[in-house]
Amino acid sequence: SIFTILIVTLLVLLTVATFLWNLLVLVTILRVKAFHRVPHNLVASTAVSDVLVAALVMPLSLVKELSAGRRWRLGRELCLVWVCFDVMCCTASIWNVTAIALDRYWSITRHLEYTLLTRRRISNIMIALTWALSAAISLAPLFGWGETYSPEQELCQVSQEPSYTIVSTGGAFYLPLCVVLFVYWKIYKAAKFRMGGRRSNAVVPLPKTAQVKEASHEPQMVFTARHAAITFQTDGETWKEQKEKKAALMVGILIGVFVLCWIPFFITELISPLCSCSIPPIWKSIFLWLGYSNSFFNPLIYTAFNKNYNNAFKNLFVKQR
Repeated sequence: SIFTILIVTLLVLLTVATFLWNLLVLVTILRVKAFHRVPHNLVASTAVSDVLVAALVMPLSLVKELSAGRRWRLGRELCLVWVCFDVMCCTASIWNVTAIALDRYWSITRHLEYTLLTRRRISNIMIALTWALSAAISLAPLFGWGETYSPEQELCQVSQEPSYTIVSTGGAFYLPLCVVLFVYWKIYKAAKFRMGGRRSNAVVPLPKTAQVKEASHEPQMVFTARHAAITFQTDGETWKEQKEKKAALMVGILIGVFVLCWIPFFITELISPLCSCSIPPIWKSIFLWLGYSNSFFNPLIYTAFNKNYNNAFKNLFVKQR
């Protein structure tokens, strides 16, 4: 039908766009030396997980959607590969978003102790833990924790063992969800607390012999020019505070999109095996692809709030020409 063709076209475009956009971010980070540091290694790790989702997971999911009755006709081995990469890459993408939120939180609230060296060390630890946890959750069914493939029913899906469902959904979504919500609440409080008044400038007449003196009440910089002193108030919204507000906004949008994309899927994924509920396949597909779309939105969000990426993209295309 025409509706089916439109849906398939939309899913193909989503898959291609997700792959190309995340690949562009990776190429940019690799080619621009200024990006070879934190927090760009966290962005690179997120882009790697999202590229893998687009390259290895979404195409096979689309093949499954196109088969009659959503049956799996590609064999047991490919089913196991698909399910493992599905769980691992999506979990890694979610935890990478969490790591970016934590990095922004520490850079705002602990900017004195959170030096570049400390930031690099912690970010590398978070990336290693992200991929290790994702691999552990995805590989568990291969060692007997539930079954992913049923040859009689031609069914390929994530293990429906109740104990595995609780552990996997908790580790892959509900735990990082709690972390990012707590982190954003703390970032919002810190940004709100640091908001100052408006910056004000004043020109004050001074005698010829006047000397530069300390301000008694508010921080200010005083410059003397013959008979006048130009005072710049620094208690307003400084460049650093503006940067913090921008970081808080970026993290807020990143977390908001992450929650909206994934929460329908993980609610049904948790409830279905525990209560033996029968959820219509069409809704399962909608929730699954809504979750996949988070891999498309991630690079859009964290590059839209960084002018360096926009300039790097332009330079990259200019050099290509």
